[in-house]
Amino acid sequence: MSTGVITPLVEAQGIVKRYGPTTALADGRLTVLPGESHALVGRNGAGKSTLVTVLTGLQAPDEGTVRFDGEPAPPLADRDAWRRKVACVYQRTTLVPELTVAENLFIAEIHAAKSTRPRFRSGRGSGGCPPDEHSINRQPLERGFISWRRLKSQAAELLDTWDVHVDPETRTADLKVEDRQMVEIARALSFGARFIVLDEPTAQLDNREIERLFTRMRALQDSGVTFLFISHHLQEVYEVCQTVTVLRDARWITTAPVADLPRAALVEAMAGETIETLADQAVQERLVDDSAPVLLDARGLTSEAYEDVDLTVRSGEVVGLAGSSASGKIELAESFTGLHTPSGGTAQLDGKQLPFGDVQAALRAGVGCVPRDRHSQGLVVGMTVGDNATLSVLDRLGRYGFVGTDRKRGFATELIDRLDIHTEGPDQPVSDLSGGNAQKVVMARALASDPRLLVLINPTAGVDVKSKESLLARVDSAREDGTAVLVVSDELDDLRRCDRVLVLFHGRVVAEHPAGWRDHELIASIEGVDHG
Repeated sequence: MSTGVITPLVEAQGIVKRYGPTTALADGRLTVLPGESHALVGRNGAGKSTLVTVLTGLQAPDEGTVRFDGEPAPPLADRDAWRRKVACVYQRTTLVPELTVAENLFIAEIHAAKSTRPRFRSGRGSGGCPPDEHSINRQPLERGFISWRRLKSQAAELLDTWDVHVDPETRTADLKVEDRQMVEIARALSFGARFIVLDEPTAQLDNREIERLFTRMRALQDSGVTFLFISHHLQEVYEVCQTVTVLRDARWITTAPVADLPRAALVEAMAGETIETLADQAVQERLVDDSAPVLLDARGLTSEAYEDVDLTVRSGEVVGLAGSSASGKIELAESFTGLHTPSGGTAQLDGKQLPFGDVQAALRAGVGCVPRDRHSQGLVVGMTVGDNATLSVLDRLGRYGFVGTDRKRGFATELIDRLDIHTEGPDQPVSDLSGGNAQKVVMARALASDPRLLVLINPTAGVDVKSKESLLARVDSAREDGTAVLVVSDELDDLRRCDRVLVLFHGRVVAEHPAGWRDHELIASIEGVDHG
């Protein structure tokens, strides 16, 4: 006699994952029933990505268990078995852009080093060179060579099975984002997987494309496909999901039917406090001097990432930019530093036209920057602390292209003292420093040029509590010096230093919160709960 108990399609219990001294996931839990769309939500750093790496077999948990259909997960090395269980469609496509849809459908896995088109002859039906050794392929073969006729027909049959309306011979790079996503889903389903993780699938889609994606998801659910849906836009959770799991601070917080969890309660679960408690924790209000001169004045800035943005920052004012990863906030900030060229609009700094698309020109114009990633953008790891700290001011430390060694060392020592960088001295390799002290070196270089505009992108990412407070103290110092400061961050603590915070959503400024905002108010704006 049946007990009526449904066996979960996927069940993760007590997942712990550590990376050195950092605990990325302390208590990960997830129970997904067959045929549902299950949302996984949480603020950046909550542990979502770590849990997904465990669920997809990319990492083994240090503690805890994962089960599929009641059976233990396959061994980590058995990639074929994992592909039959689960697949993840990421924000960045895993399809090879120069291959056709059909070729992508029948390549199981491309190694990271593989970046060029496999050595296939273009003549279909006549065979070609065997598949490149860097890829695991499933192409139909005849006498050891690829049968292009069968490849096309099998691809068309697969696409038709899952109602994906794409020409198998189309070059993948020519597809729209939504079609590329559906091709990836079809490829995953062709292995037998019926559990698909969608990681921020709507980040690059407009409203019509999002609705088409949701329609396709519902149709696939009716066919027995189960989704784990990860999104920063909470209104999408209510549109397409039946159940939601919340992670916060690397721990499971709750799992509940979407219909039973009001939006305010969901935001509270993510923020970690009740609305009543948050009301007592309001950010201290600040009065901005309206008579202070406007240093940064941007009008109508437009690019692929943002649209028609007006922005002003006064002398001594700290303005925050908040939003999801696809909001356009980082691209907007990077435009002021010379990393991007908007397609429309203008910006002035201190009354002079701000140059776009030229980092050196932006530096000369008075822009200092802490970039989003100190490892790839902020530090030259083969150089010393002193070399890194003074890179932006070498022209001030010498003449005719020659830099005085003693002068540079002295200036670097002043920066080390100013930022309280724990180092043996300016000659120590920057690669020897801890994450917090390395970030201080990046901040020191940004401040070395005495900028009129200081752009800070994720300024406290990956640093310890003490270093975080030291870095944020530099924001207060810059305010006192009359610098215009732009802070872009996913961390609420970073944004508390701001006089006001602008929220971007799908490239547009949709809300402005003066100092005094409460956590749940800002999070609601970021997640798109309180605007259309």
